[in-house]
Amino acid sequence: MTTRQRSVSRNRGFKDEAHVSLTMSRGKDAAMVRNPRRDKSEVSCCIKYLMFGFNVLFWLIGATVLAIGLWAWTEKDMFNNINKMTNITLDPALFFILIGLVIFIIGFSGCVGALRENTCLLTFFCVLVGLIFCVELLIGILGFVYKDWVRGEIEMQVRTMIVNYREDIDLQNLIDWVQEDWLLCCGMTDYRDWERNRYFNCSSPGAEACGVPFSCCKPTDEVIQNRHCGFDIAKPTHDNIRSQTIYTDGCIPQGEKWMELNLIPVASVLVGMAVLQILGICFAHNLKSDILAQKAKWRYP
Repeated sequence: MTTRQRSVSRNRGFKDEAHVSLTMSRGKDAAMVRNPRRDKSEVSCCIKYLMFGFNVLFWLIGATVLAIGLWAWTEKDMFNNINKMTNITLDPALFFILIGLVIFIIGFSGCVGALRENTCLLTFFCVLVGLIFCVELLIGILGFVYKDWVRGEIEMQVRTMIVNYREDIDLQNLIDWVQEDWLLCCGMTDYRDWERNRYFNCSSPGAEACGVPFSCCKPTDEVIQNRHCGFDIAKPTHDNIRSQTIYTDGCIPQGEKWMELNLIPVASVLVGMAVLQILGICFAHNLKSDILAQKAKWRYP
């Protein structure tokens, strides 16, 4: 091969290499166009700190509710609480503990997961909030389909609460609040349900026999309220003054009336809670995707 031929062959080789290099470069550029998220991805600061801020708030709310529940639980006689484990669903302190614990865990995982960009905590947050949303949705559907059964269960629980009215100070305060401040009612279906309580039963030897709690009494204009206004009110001799002295409607029918009157606000709150949960899941998933994209970018340039 002559010198001229070798020179031409070498030039052709250089051109081929340049063509291959140019083709590879164009391929990379095309890949960048097809998948810009891989090469130009970044963690959204807006979503990150929005998640952090809201979950800090939930974290603090959960810690407060949990602390209140634990304080209420420890203030009681612990042995008395253990003996009442069969009626543990009636303990308001336990509700505060469970609700506060769930909110605390959700707030913690969302807050720390967003701040530290921890994909494990963000995944846990998505799964937990998703499970809670599914449970809420299932309860709503079952409650609508089996509303008669739900009503029966509520009546049974309220009946048990009336029987145990004096046994638990938290339960007593809850019933008093419902009767006096919220539904303005007395008993489950009417005032006669208090006959089930041994202190208000007409056969009781105490002063409260044939009576109802003070929370059943209607407010008066007197400066000092008569806390004995419910004494003997269930006796036939008080038929003419009963409706002026106490609430005679039960809490179950009053609760149904309250739901009918406040259906739109209640539905709005429930829909708002559902939307917040869905947005929380979407934000956490989006943030997790951004973090994983950044990790993939730096590990595999």
